[in-house]
Amino acid sequence: MARAAERAILPRYQSLAAHEIDAKAADDVVTVADKEAELILAEGLLALLPEATLVGEEAAHANPALLDRLGDALCWIVDPLDGTNNFAAGKPPFGVMVALAEAGETVAGWIYDPLSGRLCHAHRGGGAWIGEERVKARTTGAEPPIAAISLVFMDPERREAVKRGIAPFYTLVDIPRCAAEQYPRLALGVNDLSIFERTLAWDHAAGVLFLNEAGGKAARPDGRPYRVNEAHLPGLLGAASPALWDDLAGRMAAL
Repeated sequence: MARAAERAILPRYQSLAAHEIDAKAADDVVTVADKEAELILAEGLLALLPEATLVGEEAAHANPALLDRLGDALCWIVDPLDGTNNFAAGKPPFGVMVALAEAGETVAGWIYDPLSGRLCHAHRGGGAWIGEERVKARTTGAEPPIAAISLVFMDPERREAVKRGIAPFYTLVDIPRCAAEQYPRLALGVNDLSIFERTLAWDHAAGVLFLNEAGGKAARPDGRPYRVNEAHLPGLLGAASPALWDDLAGRMAAL
């Protein structure tokens, strides 16, 4: 991950040419850094575990059939540059996210911040770590709790329902538009809660595991665990503590 950042990402930070940025969808771009970083990561990860499938964000965009492989016995899941819109605008946050899944369940995850060198990582049953330091999720202690709610991918009716039924109970803050930053914020006492509508595997596999292993909670709104081979389904709640998660899930169920 550090090699991909050093070779493909950081040399382009705040120096991208216009022809190195392409529109992938409405309000979603891809850069030459995304593509090159994914190639570097794929080469290194498949050398580590050649029997695994690899599903990268950019490869899956080019070949959506790859999404059917997310439930394979072993699968590397790669977001080579999360927060691409920020990166393309020459501002943080952005990051690199890698997860390893076993039959649809995330068993390991890594979140790397190229600017600071911070590496968040977790293994199933092994706790959450930043570098060599074990992390225990903590709330902000604020009242009302601090929530970062992503409304971007909600349909208009659901967006209005969340604004009416959820937002008044929390102090709302801007979302970073970068899951590689949002999950650490939930574990490190910066934010208490998050609502995600789009739940793509490369955006959430590593972060969900990291937050849960830290003692927070990330799950589907009905309490089901997040599985990478169900990433087409909408809705995911993250919280710095199970109690905060329960409170938010109850409010969501009442909408």
